[in-house]
Amino acid sequence: MNANELKALDLAHIWHPCTQMKDHENVPLIPIKKANGMYLYDFDNAKYMDCVSSWWVNLFGHCNEYIANAIKSQADELAHIILAGFSHEQIITLSQRLCTLLGGRFSKCFYADNGSSAIEVALKMSFHYHLNLGQKRDRFLSLSNSYHGETLGALSVGDVALYKRTYEPLLLDCLITPVPIANTQESVSDFENANFHKELESLEHILTAQGKHICAFILEPLIQCAGNMNMYSAKFIDEAIRLCRAFGVQIIFDEIAVGFGRSGTLFAMEQCKEKPDFVCLSKGITGGFLPLSVVVTNDEIYNAFYAEYETQRAFLHSHSYTGNALACAAANAVLDIFEKDNIIEKNRILSAYIAKEFESLKQFTFLGNFRQKGMIYAFDILSQKRARAGLWVFQKALQKGLLLRPLGHTIYFMPPYIVSYDEVRYVKESLEAIFREF
Repeated sequence: MNANELKALDLAHIWHPCTQMKDHENVPLIPIKKANGMYLYDFDNAKYMDCVSSWWVNLFGHCNEYIANAIKSQADELAHIILAGFSHEQIITLSQRLCTLLGGRFSKCFYADNGSSAIEVALKMSFHYHLNLGQKRDRFLSLSNSYHGETLGALSVGDVALYKRTYEPLLLDCLITPVPIANTQESVSDFENANFHKELESLEHILTAQGKHICAFILEPLIQCAGNMNMYSAKFIDEAIRLCRAFGVQIIFDEIAVGFGRSGTLFAMEQCKEKPDFVCLSKGITGGFLPLSVVVTNDEIYNAFYAEYETQRAFLHSHSYTGNALACAAANAVLDIFEKDNIIEKNRILSAYIAKEFESLKQFTFLGNFRQKGMIYAFDILSQKRARAGLWVFQKALQKGLLLRPLGHTIYFMPPYIVSYDEVRYVKESLEAIFREF
């Protein structure tokens, strides 16, 4: 079939995610035929540089040979088995490696197959932990502007109205405390040194009033990705955790988007002095090949469920493809690449180069709040000249062979870690040309 035939069939049968389908009357759908490295290729052989890592999942380029071969080899041996009562070598190896890399008290892994499901697991696990200890805690606390997924529990603890407002009647009654947000009118965001006393006062007020009812405080450490790439200080996180600890409130780190090197360290929690009780991981864990997620926790949590079956203390949660062997093989290959190729140090150098190149975009006075954390660079369109400025940039970028998918008026660059200096320079030059037309 040619591209037009595929588009017609697609629009006849596929309801795309996070999309107003009517937009495709004016914004053409692009069927992709193949992908390799940094690039996607359509059926007319036009190529698009993947500047958003295909929704933040791709770490080492499309069709990475090492990861692909690991999956192929595993497929010849074992594709999938039920994880209840059975296990396999890939998941055992992966679990041991993750616990070692996270360090500290982390010792137990519970698997699911997407980020939202991992959040659901962590929320249920925290509630059930307190229940098993005879504590009646039934509320959750999260940050303003946060996003944790779109299943009902995950949506409940999020705070992005675009996704949440419609479903409010169905959601849990959760508590929201303000997150530090940089002044978007400034040219450069100084989020690392922002004052957060008012935010801590608000948190302390909530904890004083409701602390004994709260199971856990959930947050995306350092970067609220879907919240317009809001970046905030690890110092705030440390102080917030200390306050929560005083009230017996557990801590859940949602590292679904920021884990596996995005924040500049393998895990964002490495930049915080205070550590969580649960870490949720997904997206980059398989390098963009297969769905997989995991909640990593500690023996204290685990032991609260460890009892005779008749006590009804077991954590009875499951997904059909939990711990899929192919996905675990991909994840082990991803960890291999981090280790053998010294990725974190290479990314430190690469992220500095990105910052240097993108400096020239500050010439445009209608752009502001330039910010960077690790391998995520973002800025905002401050001008109200165009009602849907992000969509306009998206379309202009496609014409230049770039896949950029802005968040409203926020433009961000979050590429696979294999992006070259020449490619970074091309993105910068293309954005300059686009904004000259703005």
